Amino acid sequence: MENVRRFNSFAEFYPYYLDEHSNSTCRRLHFIGTTLVIFIFALAIAKGTFLLLLALPLAGYSFAWAGHFFYEKNRPATFQHPLYSLLGDFVMYRDMIVGKVPF
Repeated sequence: MENVRRFNSFAEFYPYYLDEHSNSTCRRLHFIGTTLVIFIFALAIAKGTFLLLLALPLAGYSFAWAGHFFYEKNRPATFQHPLYSLLGDFVMYRDMIVGKVPF
């Protein structure tokens, strides 16, 4: 069994998260997936079609996991750190928009 790395805070986790996303294609795929998640969420709320919310995991994870399996060649952090990883997706998304993390 693989050792699970422990983190005491998201601030401690985020540098690890960024290391796990060193490949630019992987980051771009995450960006696409997160953009789709935000768009689908907004559309579901605006239209009142809450069944669309079921598409959120597929929209987000399909792009992100393709980035990890085909480009980054590592295991997504979601499997061991699901909440920090989800938060990491949105923080990295913001950091990409503001230029702190390269596309």
